[in-house]
Amino acid sequence: MAIGDWPRGEGPREKLHLHGPGVLSDAELLAVVLRTGRRGLSALGLACALLERAGDLAGVLAMDAAALEAEPGIGSAKVAQLQAAVELARRSVEQQLRRGNVMSSPRHTRRFLQHHLASRSREVFTCLFLDSQHRLLRCEDLFLGTLDGAAVYPREVAVRALQHRAAAVILAHNHPSGVAEPSHADRRITERLQAGLGLLDIRVLDHVIVGRGEAFSFAEQGLL
Repeated sequence: MAIGDWPRGEGPREKLHLHGPGVLSDAELLAVVLRTGRRGLSALGLACALLERAGDLAGVLAMDAAALEAEPGIGSAKVAQLQAAVELARRSVEQQLRRGNVMSSPRHTRRFLQHHLASRSREVFTCLFLDSQHRLLRCEDLFLGTLDGAAVYPREVAVRALQHRAAAVILAHNHPSGVAEPSHADRRITERLQAGLGLLDIRVLDHVIVGRGEAFSFAEQGLL
């Protein structure tokens, strides 16, 4: 059943129009994006099935295109709709970061990094390069890894920072396992990067680890 075929007053789309998106459940919001269900299952039913399969909304958005299309009722069009929704959210937050001082809004920074990294099925190491006023110059994914980790080379981070004339950086990577707690290797590479970039007078302002629905900040935990 399509969203538009729901009885008056009962559909997620009408509920959104009447009360705003904030009152909708994860399943209802997902149903609005999916728009239609499949034979014998409404859009909301399909959304509930996806959430049950993936564990939660973050799990759904972390599924790659092949895994999504393997789900009954999810074709390439629905996959494109989901990917577009995630990318719109990521770009919106990135544009907010570019308009001001990144460190004046750590919440926006974490939101951007969660949008940027949470859906990746492999570990990705990202750097936010900042100018002397802590404005965002560039966001780059520098190292791609496996399910278990990504090799990080401090020399390459330093080279990219110098190329962008960065005065500071924020480091970030995701844990595909969903657990945001730093490992011993995470702590060690942070220390190495902080020491190496410090020799170039480039400050490491934070290292953010993105898990499923959560993020760990080295700076907030007093580890920098």
